[in-house]
Amino acid sequence: MYAIIESCGKQYKVAEGDVVFFEKLDAEEGKKVTFDKIILVSEEGKIQVGTPYVKGVKVEGKVISHGKGKKIIVFKMKPKKNYRRKQGHRQPYTKVEITSIKTATAKKETTTKKETATKKEEVAKTATATKTTKKEQA
Repeated sequence: MYAIIESCGKQYKVAEGDVVFFEKLDAEEGKKVTFDKIILVSEEGKIQVGTPYVKGVKVEGKVISHGKGKKIIVFKMKPKKNYRRKQGHRQPYTKVEITSIKTATAKKETTTKKETATKKEEVAKTATATKTTKKEQA
């Protein structure tokens, strides 16, 4: 199961357990982060594409750390004019581990499992009740 999410103006393909480097997010280390802008979800061969986003789907992650990327050099030069400028830049990032992808069908399955469990309990109770009434009649 994987999802394509939109965050920080970019799109990322994520799956459970992946470690992804996002642009700097406003969250502390160790905190949970929720991504709501889900563009596509693929679950067991079934693909849901949003218009523009898929409803009822959330991707949750845990912030591992913040840091800066590799330094790049920005060098400007105009020939014959003695103009040279050298500048470095390190882009800040947030390292996030994807913990879960929650879909609407997963929520429905958990509720239906609970409902079937309660129905089985009710059937068992009525079955035992009918057995006891039949014994009393005999």
